[in-house]
Amino acid sequence: MIASMRWRRAWSSFRLLLLLALAVVVVAPEWPAFGDARYQFQTIVGRARRFDFFEWTAGALGRKGEALLAGTHHFMTGEAQKQLVLGYLEQVAAAQRIEAEIEQTFANPEIADPLSTTAGLQAERDAIRARLRRLQPLAEAIVQQQVASVLAEEGLAVGGITWPPVLMTMSPVPYMLIVSPRDRIAQVDSAALIPGLSTEDKELMEAAVFDRLGQSALVVPIGGLGTYPAMIRETSSINWLAEVVSHEWTHHWLSFRPVGVRYLAGPEMRTINETVASIVDLEIGPQVIARYYPELVPPLVTPAPPATEPAPEIAFDFSAEMAETRRTVDRMLGEGEIAGAEAYMEARRRVFLDHGYNIRKLNQAYFAFYGGYAATPGGAAGADPIGPMLRELRAASPSLHAFLVDVGRLTSYDDLLALYARNVGGEPAIQ
Repeated sequence: MIASMRWRRAWSSFRLLLLLALAVVVVAPEWPAFGDARYQFQTIVGRARRFDFFEWTAGALGRKGEALLAGTHHFMTGEAQKQLVLGYLEQVAAAQRIEAEIEQTFANPEIADPLSTTAGLQAERDAIRARLRRLQPLAEAIVQQQVASVLAEEGLAVGGITWPPVLMTMSPVPYMLIVSPRDRIAQVDSAALIPGLSTEDKELMEAAVFDRLGQSALVVPIGGLGTYPAMIRETSSINWLAEVVSHEWTHHWLSFRPVGVRYLAGPEMRTINETVASIVDLEIGPQVIARYYPELVPPLVTPAPPATEPAPEIAFDFSAEMAETRRTVDRMLGEGEIAGAEAYMEARRRVFLDHGYNIRKLNQAYFAFYGGYAATPGGAAGADPIGPMLRELRAASPSLHAFLVDVGRLTSYDDLLALYARNVGGEPAIQ
């Protein structure tokens, strides 16, 4: 009897909870899936496409710990270290060439059995990849030490040790889905996506953001990411690697300062952070090459003597053309010509395509992402004064360390203006 009464009370309670749940659904039909933009963005990205940073970081830290315990590179001469790194990068290039050949074979409709056709290539690639896995921790440790030594000489060390320690690993890097409003250029959202996405996957997500959220979107490749260890795209170029490792380390250094903490506070703060990191990598990367790989220092380009004949047709200047495109788009959007600006960007994309620049999509999101890197004049930043101000501040600073300390205190664009007025004076230049 008692058990029966308990069962009836439990059943009544369950029915009450069920009715309450139904009432919530009926009374509150504006569920996040239909009404909340952020929720919709998450559903567009999807769980399967989202990059898992926790899993990647745990694995990377584990591998770095093993390499640190080994410490083999400390017992190698400088020449031996250089040859190991260069040999490793040559093997990366060989693997990439074979993988490109395999991919082309599978894409060729005239080859009936691409799996059998590429069997020998796949075996060769697998053997190279196995060697690379064994050498990677040591090659990375050497490059880390080389970059850290140059940074330490720039005064960026604590007790003789570069701080934070330079830590990176080469890895397949995620794509980034960048979102900008259509009526202005500003990165307002982003998501890290798994490597290896097809063009169709990218187009579908971009179209979904446009159709469902009314915003501009673009899936972009990246060279590195300021995780810890830094995530660096696999490369066969030591010149590029030295710069990107320096770039991502700068983000690590800035993350302990107000400017880095406020990276996501707005598009201006993102541009400041990325431009500072780019200024550092353009200084530190070449110094690393000059010291440890002097034979790979790019040759100086000397101006050609004045021509006695009519000058040839001027070559297409990508940076200048892109800067002019950005300035025109900013003007059109400022005047409310959204559709006109989008049509203009597509027309300009075709011009770049005709000159050999394979830009899949040129839109507001493109400029929101690439415009944040303003360490050199021109390009996607257009007339944004942040790049020129930071370059002039660096030129006016007595050292790279002093420059970083100054910009590290910035918390807003107004802070940058005030710092520029104190250290440089006058009106900031427009590129």
